Amino acid sequence: MTDPTPVRLPPAMVKRAREFAGTPAPVRDAATVVLLRPAGVSFELYVVKRATTMAFGGLYAFPGGGVDPTDRPATLRTDWPTRLGVPAERAHAVVGAAVRELFEETGVLLAGPVQQPDRTLSDVDTADWEADRAAVAARELTLTDLLRRRGLQLRDDLLFPWARWITPEFEPKRYDTWFFVSLLPEGQAARDVSGEATEAIWIGPSATTGLRMLPPTRHTVDSLSAYGEMTQIVAAASRRDAATPVMPRVELTNDGGALLHLQ
Repeated sequence: MTDPTPVRLPPAMVKRAREFAGTPAPVRDAATVVLLRPAGVSFELYVVKRATTMAFGGLYAFPGGGVDPTDRPATLRTDWPTRLGVPAERAHAVVGAAVRELFEETGVLLAGPVQQPDRTLSDVDTADWEADRAAVAARELTLTDLLRRRGLQLRDDLLFPWARWITPEFEPKRYDTWFFVSLLPEGQAARDVSGEATEAIWIGPSATTGLRMLPPTRHTVDSLSAYGEMTQIVAAASRRDAATPVMPRVELTNDGGALLHLQ
């Protein structure tokens, strides 16, 4: 990736960067999903504003979170290790986390009947589905068991890898995060059901200028802005490098600030 313009960090991150002198925290695998829907001839993306009690509170982000030990679903695609740049078990866990987190935070489920491989679920907002979603979120039910019980399979072919970012060393919580793009399945609706956000909105990329975002989120939005249609984004995803991680480099400046270099 090439991005010659460094990002000036907000005060809280500047403080952590300038005070950091210890051993970097371990890195945890994570996944986040940029959900898209049509808007006229263009598209909108779904973002949530994290509650102040959460990590990165007050910032806008995409649905997502860390990989869970139960994230081991059967997948349709066989090329995930190559696309994500990690061994098969780890790659499938990341894919499972992406689908699970999307379901937990928005109620959107990328799945379809086993006997109808080209079909995607269109109605998952009934009371019984909500009970299952809450059980998955509470770790009382795994997504794999839910799919098996309902005769469904993961539609991971609707998940398109876009980028991979590793949190800078000065942060106390660090993630190796894969960003995926997915289209909102016809008939489904994204809902703020996670309890982790104070706002959830559909918005065009160009309208996000005033929203506070972490550099990976902002950079992802900017990269999507280069495309006018969702079909162009899906086509572009096949050419994206989501295996090589972006590892931002911090530069402490003489004025007491800090810059984040994205290459």
